[in-house]
Amino acid sequence: MTALAGPRAAGPLRFGVIGCADIAWRRMLPAMAAASRIRVTAIGSRDVTRATRFTQRYGGVPVAGYQAVLERDDVDAVYIPLPSMLHAEWIERALLAHKHVLVEKPLTAQPARTDELLDLARSRELTLVENSSFLLHSQHRLVRRMLDEQAIGTLREFSCAFTIPPRPDTDNRYQLAVGGGALVDLGGYPVRAALHFLGPELEVCGAVLRQERRRGVIISGAALMTTPEGVTARLTFGMEHSYRSGYELAGSLGRLSVDRVFTPPPTYQPVIRIERQDHREEFLLPGDDQTDNMLTAFASAVLDGTDLTDAAEGSRRQAELVQQLQAQARLVTF
Repeated sequence: MTALAGPRAAGPLRFGVIGCADIAWRRMLPAMAAASRIRVTAIGSRDVTRATRFTQRYGGVPVAGYQAVLERDDVDAVYIPLPSMLHAEWIERALLAHKHVLVEKPLTAQPARTDELLDLARSRELTLVENSSFLLHSQHRLVRRMLDEQAIGTLREFSCAFTIPPRPDTDNRYQLAVGGGALVDLGGYPVRAALHFLGPELEVCGAVLRQERRRGVIISGAALMTTPEGVTARLTFGMEHSYRSGYELAGSLGRLSVDRVFTPPPTYQPVIRIERQDHREEFLLPGDDQTDNMLTAFASAVLDGTDLTDAAEGSRRQAELVQQLQAQARLVTF
């Protein structure tokens, strides 16, 4: 994955947006509009009226249809917030049109297809990144440093949950035809967090998935994974719970826990808690904007040639683990 060649390397990076999803309106487009090295030049939708509303708020020109965005000379890169079932098609089309791609999670739901697209991007010297922006929040770097400094001793276990209350019936998460379900939408977060802290050799030991019979989608689930050394990961995800978004790392000397780890707003100040037998500490951290961090990293990869190989390998391994989880899970239908 290398930088743009020629005069465009100085920036700004000109973005086209494919699809007018809620996450684009609430989170990504505000960050793009504020980013110094990024400019939104086009927003495409099957409903040009909707695209017009987006451009009136965030800039660019409204475009009818997704392919028309890829055909524009003033688009260097595209952001894809479409339903997950459409990711692979539009990533491939964008790469073939010689556009860099930032895509919402998951990159795809199939490991082989993920490999194909990452290999295609590499062969065309283009940047393809899955928007796992939570990994770029500064709280996780501090957690990593604390682990390296043996703040809780030798790591024994990682546990993580990402759960949300039920959504309206019209939510895409309940629509099987567009790749809905808690495993694809929510399950990838704890899986990617486990990979981040425990490494790429994680394997699935077992899992349970709850499937709603009426709509055919996975509503929630849990999984047990392990490293070759026996450090375990216990993961929970779903959309039939109270809200949880946190992880805990247990070691030989104590425990470290963090809340609001996946989607904290920029103003939120995280708290890292460390507990040992006779000791408790809390560290209040400054707020951080993980969406801006992701856009900065993406622009740097395209314009400066910053290496994002680790991010690509994380996407590959995440897709493999999610597939393993689904294949090994006990399916409970209700």
